[in-house]
Amino acid sequence: MAKAMFVRFEMPKELSDKAYEIVEAARDTGKIRKGTNEVTKLVERGDAVMVVMAEDVQPPEILAHMPFLCEERNVVYAYVPSKAELGHAVGMEKPTASVAILDAGKAKPLLDGFAEQVKKLKQ
Repeated sequence: MAKAMFVRFEMPKELSDKAYEIVEAARDTGKIRKGTNEVTKLVERGDAVMVVMAEDVQPPEILAHMPFLCEERNVVYAYVPSKAELGHAVGMEKPTASVAILDAGKAKPLLDGFAEQVKKLKQ
């Protein structure tokens, strides 16, 4: 049985920066969760509205399932260059591989525009 493959699309720097900004705003005014196991569960349950993943995760197989799962559940997902910076965006000193936004809070308008830009990138 052939499995659908989702190629990681190239995120322009301005979109990566906007993803960090959305995560920070959601951290302050909404609701987020971090860590790949937690993020996977939230996407599977349909609770995540956006997933942000770090490109520098080793080994990359840790996040290999996430784009397919997000596509399947119709969840916006994006890549950022640094797990350290992603951890910082969620208010941690430790790096994190992925973050799920459950409630964007005041970042909702930003997230809506971001979702449209990401959709255009994947076409």
